[in-house]
Amino acid sequence: MSEPPAPTAQRQGPLLIALTCAGSLALLLAGRWALQQRAALTPASPGRQLSWVRHGEVDPQRRREASLLLVARAQGDPKAQRRLLAGQGWGSSPLAAVALKLQALATERLGRGTEAKALWGAVLQRFPQDPASADALYALGRQTPTQRLLLLRRFPAHPAALAAAVELGPSPGPEREGALHLARWGPRWPGAEPRLRHACSAKAPGLTPGERRTLALAFAELGDGATALDCLGPEEGLVADGAMTLGKALLKADAPRKQEGERRLLALAQRWPQSPQALEATRLLSQQDGPTALARLAQLPARLRATAPVQARLVLEQRADWRTVLRRWPRDPASWDLQWELARERLLKGQWTEAAEVLRRLEPAQLAAPLAARQQFWLGYVLRQLGQEPAARTTWEQLLQVAPNGYYGWRAALQLGQAKALKPPKLHALAPTPWRPLASGGVVLDELWRLDQPLEAWERWRDRRRNQPLTTPAELGVEGRLRQGVGDDWTGLVQLEQAHLRLPAGSCQTRQGFDHDLHPVRFERLFLDAGLREQVDPALLLAVALQESRFTPAVRSSVGAVGLMQLMPETAAELAGRPLSLEALKDPVTNVPLGARYLRHLLARWQDNPLLAVASYNAGPGAVEGWISPLLRQHPELWVEAIPYPETRLYVKKVLGNRWSYLQRDKEPSC
Repeated sequence: MSEPPAPTAQRQGPLLIALTCAGSLALLLAGRWALQQRAALTPASPGRQLSWVRHGEVDPQRRREASLLLVARAQGDPKAQRRLLAGQGWGSSPLAAVALKLQALATERLGRGTEAKALWGAVLQRFPQDPASADALYALGRQTPTQRLLLLRRFPAHPAALAAAVELGPSPGPEREGALHLARWGPRWPGAEPRLRHACSAKAPGLTPGERRTLALAFAELGDGATALDCLGPEEGLVADGAMTLGKALLKADAPRKQEGERRLLALAQRWPQSPQALEATRLLSQQDGPTALARLAQLPARLRATAPVQARLVLEQRADWRTVLRRWPRDPASWDLQWELARERLLKGQWTEAAEVLRRLEPAQLAAPLAARQQFWLGYVLRQLGQEPAARTTWEQLLQVAPNGYYGWRAALQLGQAKALKPPKLHALAPTPWRPLASGGVVLDELWRLDQPLEAWERWRDRRRNQPLTTPAELGVEGRLRQGVGDDWTGLVQLEQAHLRLPAGSCQTRQGFDHDLHPVRFERLFLDAGLREQVDPALLLAVALQESRFTPAVRSSVGAVGLMQLMPETAAELAGRPLSLEALKDPVTNVPLGARYLRHLLARWQDNPLLAVASYNAGPGAVEGWISPLLRQHPELWVEAIPYPETRLYVKKVLGNRWSYLQRDKEPSC
């Protein structure tokens, strides 16, 4: 008969089991923690790493992420994309819908229509409310028109719906419905404007007053106030939003229409004096020139006459005290503009003490970030003129800590002896553009951006926002970056600039992120080669192209300048030694070298003085010849402020600030 186990052994058994379980749980938790701590895959991840993760990673989510990143690198190779996406449509997450959609698109490009149709059907069946289904409805609607109608109802602002709206027709009913859909959800969509014009021209057969208003406001949103007014008809019925949009658009028209715009803005302010639109109308009216505009300000309701825009305008008309305005409304843009106008006037007269008083009336923290940089630079400048050298240097050093880039960062660095002037020109290699998170606050958007799928992120953003106005710097910044991601620098850079101008002065890290986005490198090889050939710094060429065309090759100005470097056809023909077609000038391969050659001629004419060369690029060397004065050598910053053309004055600062920002790309952030 065996002996019973000892009491100690009885106690050790459960203890060992508990320890084993605890150890296993700890290992599982540690393993999960280790998985979570691995560096996220991004567009900056090496291709070798992505290939290893796709084939060897245990986590299927990581395998799918690697596949999507590799798909982005296989642009133009649908066969490779289809292979990479095979088996990645598992699960119910938005990434599954995206993987299926991309697989369907790649299959279509390979000419496998039946397989593509099955994939589109799977997208629509499994993810009916996901924006990826908008593309499925568009594709399936080629054979089944009812799918297109479902697309317009379910995803009205999605790019696929806007493309479908452009294609509606050819009978008058569907054509009109397409035009009205575009007017509501995307008047700026390519191909929308001709549809809108046709609908307005055909307004007699059956357009209701509400439909006329919809079409008219679409033209107002496009900035075509004259057409909007013609389309509207006698029975308007506009509410405050519509009246604001139309009045603002009319300000851009000819003189009679402009007067009509002012009249409508005044009527808006009188009818809805408590509305946000009334405040915006007041701001616009206060910016108009001439005695008529002043008379309209006097007709505003008392509440609106006692606002910063009106009072700031009265200061400039010498009818109010500037100190009161700046003290009462220190954070209003009208006060910011007023402060600068007063300071600039005193700076140009050499009234240093008075200029210092004006500049000190607002704290940097009360200003938008770019304006705070301008204020700090000129305050340092004035302090130096007053003999307060240590205080001047401290002011510029503080400026460079928070705003090292741009025109005022460059001029502050020059004043401190930390930078050299731009002559003689030096060729600089361009630092690569690092990837940055989108930081939109939307989990799916940020994930798609991280996986190098900007088009998918953009479509979801557009579908979610449904053509709502962008009101905050964060919204403007996100949309601007998304537009850049899909190749729309023309609009994206404007939105980023608007966001930048609304940033508070203390947001150093956010500002430096915006500064990087505001100075993208496009067509890098062309600019490097042209700079080397003509001995012009590629950073200066990029700076000019950024300001001239926002890197949009097909853009043409109102005076006829064409392409990336906005060359006049006559100038381009002279530089090339032969006539050039419009299409040739739109080609960056032709346009960039000619722009570099023209800039080289201007630099040679002005002994490599960048201020004169850049001013000449905008205003012409003949005009610049008449602006040369001793001020250029003694106080070059003041010479720039004395340029009589406001457009050229801003142009010089923007271009040379762009150039400096490009040269700072490889510097460590100063925040």
